[in-house]
Amino acid sequence: MANSRRFLKKRSVKTGLPPGTLVHIGEQRREAPRLDLFSYSPAEVEERPCQGLAQCLPHVGRAAVTWINVEGVHDIEVIRTLGEHFGFHPLVLEDIVNTVQRPKIEDYDEYLFMVLRMLRPSQGESFTSEQISIILGPNYLLTFQEGIRGDVFDAVRDRIRSGKGRIRAMGADYLAYTLVDSIVDGYFNVLEVMGERIVNAEEELTLTAGRTTLHLISDMKKEIIFLRKAVWPLREAISFLERGDSRLLDNATRVYFRDVYDHTVQVIDTVETYRDLLSGMLDLYLSSVSNRTNEVMKFLTVIGTIFLPLTFLVGVYGMNFKHMPELEWHYGYPALWFVMLLSSIAMILYFKRKRWL
Repeated sequence: MANSRRFLKKRSVKTGLPPGTLVHIGEQRREAPRLDLFSYSPAEVEERPCQGLAQCLPHVGRAAVTWINVEGVHDIEVIRTLGEHFGFHPLVLEDIVNTVQRPKIEDYDEYLFMVLRMLRPSQGESFTSEQISIILGPNYLLTFQEGIRGDVFDAVRDRIRSGKGRIRAMGADYLAYTLVDSIVDGYFNVLEVMGERIVNAEEELTLTAGRTTLHLISDMKKEIIFLRKAVWPLREAISFLERGDSRLLDNATRVYFRDVYDHTVQVIDTVETYRDLLSGMLDLYLSSVSNRTNEVMKFLTVIGTIFLPLTFLVGVYGMNFKHMPELEWHYGYPALWFVMLLSSIAMILYFKRKRWL
């Protein structure tokens, strides 16, 4: 059963602070951020982990494209140093360390800033969610991850190493496309797992609906709402990449972003479908519980109705009056039993005829 608290992150620590103040909001980590460098051109590629920014920053500009991936945005000094080196706006740095941002894209002329939500299926939970920030410059790309182990970019790294496809022949904007495309494709993997869970819950609901089923449906509904919040704003951002006039995006790359936009719309349609299914399943569960309650109440009402005349007869002859003619009658006792059984059988037959039993 998923824990919905993992979607909650407190923003109250920023209350009253001036804009541009760097305060990390998210899961607190103690390990140092991990920095990985990819610097490549059509002829060569260099890949190396960096012990610090001093090993990464000198490589920017040496090759056609430089990609620096930062895993862990909890170290404010690393983010501030990168911002000072490239001249990023303080609000950009603030959004990077604030891991509860709404997916968006902002054009700062010299660079593009994107915030997306990266989702991956998980064993212990239905999926893991991680904010990823992307800054696209003329010949560089910076990505910032929260620090959760693993991502969806392994296929992109393999393509850079092997030189397959056109990634090493294109610019940093094409690299941004491949990363965004990998993130959107990851949504399909999450939705496949979600679809299987919905089918299993629907079968369980049809057979034996209990509190466990109710909790399962409720948790999945919270997850689908979270998915909806992550995907709906993404369509607007991808639309800007497809139709915007930023000089950092080549016309040849915009065609690929059009394909990502189509995938985003497909994800949104699937999320809306699952949302409707879960709402219907919740209504079905409540209806089944109500129907079972009505069946129990109907049965108890029928039983009570059958015993009502019996209780009346027993109550009448249980009175302590001295002069009651039937009390002295020799066949009074068996006659009373006959009347009671006859009335009970007559009422049962009547209820069956009315299909109340």
